[in-house]
Amino acid sequence: MKYTYTEKKDTRSGFGAGLAELADKNPNVVALCADLIGSLKMEKFIEKAPERFFQIGIAEANMMGIAAGLSITGKIPFTGTFANFSTSRVYDQIRQSIAYSNKNVKICASHAGLTLGEDGATHQVLEDIGMMKMLPGMTVINTCDYNQTKAATLAIADFEGPVYLRFGRPVVPVFIPEDMPFEIGKGIMLQEGTDVTIVATGHLVWESLVAADELEKEGISCEVINIHTIKPLDEEIILKSVEKTGKIVTAEEHNYLGGLGESVAGMLARKRPTKQEFVAVNDTFGESATPAELMKKYKIDAAAVKEAVKRILA
Repeated sequence: MKYTYTEKKDTRSGFGAGLAELADKNPNVVALCADLIGSLKMEKFIEKAPERFFQIGIAEANMMGIAAGLSITGKIPFTGTFANFSTSRVYDQIRQSIAYSNKNVKICASHAGLTLGEDGATHQVLEDIGMMKMLPGMTVINTCDYNQTKAATLAIADFEGPVYLRFGRPVVPVFIPEDMPFEIGKGIMLQEGTDVTIVATGHLVWESLVAADELEKEGISCEVINIHTIKPLDEEIILKSVEKTGKIVTAEEHNYLGGLGESVAGMLARKRPTKQEFVAVNDTFGESATPAELMKKYKIDAAAVKEAVKRILA
């Protein structure tokens, strides 16, 4: 395999590292948290810039309103809480106070998807990508490892406009090179192939690489693309790939309704109808278990990607 790893880290720590770097790099960056400093790894930012940190408490709707207000003064607010509380609980405030007026607020959402694990269905948000991508002007980013999350955190500080940055709780392989540029809206070709295109996002990128490596041993050549920015979608890289392979599998830690797969399917329906398989949660809530157990049960692991590839080739 071209991409290997020597360590595992949680993507939320990548966010914390990026935010700490921004404390020194950009004096306009301010951070807000809804009583989850440790979970969002915001301690180092607070050490470096305590006067630019606001502890809002368990009042997420207020946090979004305050962030919108701070953005009017020229500050660049980064809000921090769990993905469920960053979207479902505060959707009205995001729509009316941030998206509608195109405020420069960065909504940073940890503990997304099933891999939140033991906290269970009430906290495992699987519809957040759909909710956020439907807001006009909202950029939606879903990173795959520690290095990419850190790079994305730095990149969105320089980007003008509202951003939803989604990352997770568990430790996962670190395989994206530390110096790989992060370009909003540009997918990354991780592995070239000829038989099928695999387009993955978030934690499913590594799972897709593992699946592709195993399939190669069976004589199946997979092209693997990392789509870290779901909106705006990099249509060019996907269209170029399916022109060659004629088949596509999308893989994500999200409900198949409203996620990356639907964005890709809609784009292909308009521009190049292509046979597609979805690796995603099948219109259900999660439950309490370990991340690995949940990924296996809900068929969003490397084995599920392999099955989808074989189905589309059958």
